[in-house]
Amino acid sequence: MIALEISAGDTAWVLISAALVLFMTPMLAFFYGGMVRAKGVLNMMMMSIIAMGIVGVLWVLFGFSEAFGNSWHGLIGNPFQYAGLKGLATAQFGTIPAFAFVGFQAAFAILAVALISGAVADRMKFGAWCLFAAFWSVLVYFPAAHWVFAFDGYAADKGGWIANSLKVFDFAGGTAIHINAGAAALALAIVLGTRKGFGTRPMRPHNLTLVMLGAAGLWFGWFGFNAGSALGANGTASLAWTNTLAATCAAMSAWALTERIRDGHATSLGAASGVVAGLVAITPACATVSPLGALAIGVLAGVGCCYAVGLKYKLGYDDSLDVVGVHLVGGIIGTLAVGLFCKADLTNGINGLFYGGGFEQLGRQALGAVAMFAFSFIVSSLIALVIKKTIGIRVSNEVEYGGMDISQHAEIGYDLSIIGYSSTKSVRRTIIVPPDASSLTDKPARTQEEASA
Repeated sequence: MIALEISAGDTAWVLISAALVLFMTPMLAFFYGGMVRAKGVLNMMMMSIIAMGIVGVLWVLFGFSEAFGNSWHGLIGNPFQYAGLKGLATAQFGTIPAFAFVGFQAAFAILAVALISGAVADRMKFGAWCLFAAFWSVLVYFPAAHWVFAFDGYAADKGGWIANSLKVFDFAGGTAIHINAGAAALALAIVLGTRKGFGTRPMRPHNLTLVMLGAAGLWFGWFGFNAGSALGANGTASLAWTNTLAATCAAMSAWALTERIRDGHATSLGAASGVVAGLVAITPACATVSPLGALAIGVLAGVGCCYAVGLKYKLGYDDSLDVVGVHLVGGIIGTLAVGLFCKADLTNGINGLFYGGGFEQLGRQALGAVAMFAFSFIVSSLIALVIKKTIGIRVSNEVEYGGMDISQHAEIGYDLSIIGYSSTKSVRRTIIVPPDASSLTDKPARTQEEASA
């Protein structure tokens, strides 16, 4: 590798971006936490938070090396090359210190695991989730990151097959993160089975203000996710930042308009979900398309994901918070859209189909998406089935009806048992009974999860 001078500007931008990406995981916890019922909010948030601890430790021990060590046939990096992050204290990758790159990619690994948790809300044992997170990181995410992010001659001489042999354009992880996590979410949802009452009674988000807060935080952090993937403070980062803004605005608007036309109203949950759909779809394409292309991708994601979240009711799988409908479908839309909208001046001479480039790059993008989906779905299913047959993967019916927080964490998210005192200082307790769904609208009941991500 050619030794370059370390750039203070590039280093500062990558470190800031790493912090922004790490910030996305607690924001995801708020986003997901607001969408479940009140009796499971802490459990839902803890699934994201615990991923930070589990994946962070594994990343230092051998995960980074498995993802970015010298490749074995393009499939997996040498897990011993950088084990314990040895040999990196004085190393550099490109124009940044090696540890800056290590930290940036660690935040990606953590978020990828946390994304899956939205599919298993209200019914997966916390211990089983922790075990799944650990094994999925080692067996699925670290190899997938190697396939997509490990370019020949950067952190190691030989990298992964999707990036270097198939030559898929995936700038910030549409395949390695979103298709990967979405496929795992689908596998877990199938193995776990549906929640009690799924499809027959509403399971409304208990706190839409938390959802909006989480969506705003994700949008903020995503600028580090996409623009930081340039690994430098440069023109590519600037383009990725602009495209991230453009696609997200377009997706949010498209989702809201779709709801308005289809349902007669645009919801806050739909707007928040549209934000995430746009962010997901532009992730693989943010440095290879123009801002006009980004707007088109945003519209495709906003409309496509808005309809995709309803597929679970037709196909019978219970993806609680629509990880499949938003992350899997959005990741596929964005990955394929690169083959439609990429421009030669941004890709070293390769045009997408709509710019006269033919079907070749679109075919490469499709093959990369299919390979990632198949790998993740199969291995994730096997991991889930092993856990199910050993320690058990699902809580009892009593726990599910009573709520996950007390059972799994001995805590509750909101202590509303004492809300006031009488003049004699005796405690008054109020039971809040939610209104019947039929009183809210004269239309057939429809859960708001159809608009959630």
